[in-house]
Amino acid sequence: MTQPDDPIASIGTAPGRGGIGVVRVSGKSLAPLAQALLGKVPPPRRAVRGVFVDAHGAAIDDGIALYFPSPRSYTGEDVLELQGHGGPVVMQMLLKRCLELGARLAEPGEFTRRAFLNDKLDLAQAESVADLIESATESAARCALRSLLGEFSAAIDELLRQLIELRMLVEATLDFPEEDLDPLDRADAKRRHARLIGAIETALAKSRQGSLLRTGLQVVLAGQPNVGKSSLLNRLAGEELAIVTAVPGTTRDSVRQAINIEGVPLNIVDTAGLRDTQDEIERMGIARTWSEISKADVVLLLVDARAGVSGQDLELVERIPQGVKRVFVHNKIDLAGSAPRRHVDDASTSLYVSAKSGVGMDLLRAELLAVAGWQQGAEDLFMARERHLIALRLAAQHAAQAGEHFGRPELFAEELRLAQVQLSSITGEFAADDLLGEIFSRFCIGK
Repeated sequence: MTQPDDPIASIGTAPGRGGIGVVRVSGKSLAPLAQALLGKVPPPRRAVRGVFVDAHGAAIDDGIALYFPSPRSYTGEDVLELQGHGGPVVMQMLLKRCLELGARLAEPGEFTRRAFLNDKLDLAQAESVADLIESATESAARCALRSLLGEFSAAIDELLRQLIELRMLVEATLDFPEEDLDPLDRADAKRRHARLIGAIETALAKSRQGSLLRTGLQVVLAGQPNVGKSSLLNRLAGEELAIVTAVPGTTRDSVRQAINIEGVPLNIVDTAGLRDTQDEIERMGIARTWSEISKADVVLLLVDARAGVSGQDLELVERIPQGVKRVFVHNKIDLAGSAPRRHVDDASTSLYVSAKSGVGMDLLRAELLAVAGWQQGAEDLFMARERHLIALRLAAQHAAQAGEHFGRPELFAEELRLAQVQLSSITGEFAADDLLGEIFSRFCIGK
């Protein structure tokens, strides 16, 4: 059984060769380990050159050591960072020596978990560490950094402050009914309650947008053969990723590409043309197409602008699962002699573009952002995860339900309490051990 205060060690840099590699150690009282490895204990928070030695005194590497005594460190414990030459063999030798001196191999996310348990970070900030590392765009990185610096947590704390003040007003009338207290001012309570609901909805909207920066939009290109799906993928990606020919059925398997529009990541999947075929390989590709469609946020159903939407296209639309956004993309307007445009009716949205010439592609990019719910110029978003969105939605529901019980203060107070529990779970004030295990297990080792 591992102990929560065992010294832990891991390689903190990415696998492979590099100019510098880092081994990180965290635990209580690391001075003896540093003495054995370096022959001295480095002064706090100063880079010191030294020779790292093995159990027999032989040199492992010549590098830099940084010592951060508790509590002024990332984890809140003693932290020793050893910077050596970034070769895999050297890093493994250095890590092995740390393990010989009493440390154990760190589990994924264990350094950040200790920072959370030692009150160096709250849970939302801890999660933003992984989000910052995994950011796919500059916008996502900036959003994750704001969360790491505490902006999301500060917003949640403000919601909790408003909620607690409202609870105090209500619960005072329940706890001290015999006292000569001023009666609860219903008008003031309603104003506070309305302000609270508005603030939760604002936080939820910012979190939805921030979540989009983290997960991206799943976009599937579908349609019959030879309507230009591969050409559209190449145009969106800005490079020749998929083979384009005039032969129907050229694309046999899904081709994936990650792109970003205005900082929003999109995962584009070009799929096999949907048609009846006896070709076994093509049939397997078509089956994969339907699998991709079932997981999509939006399906771009391509049609040839010269022929328009056919009965077969409408049959395809009927098979798309409910909840998946569908957009008709009338491609090849350069051959049809049509102008780029966007048309919306009660049944569908249609865009008229040319993947070959690029005409109308701005309309398509704007449509994808609109489907994602993206608002231009948003700079104060929160890098939210699905659990944050769920907690905010439930908090909003409980707050709204509280408004249905203004005349019954005990029910009003209970709904506010339930809303508070949901908000507190975001920053980890109330968090089960199994939730923490799930969150930190997804971190990389060394962080």
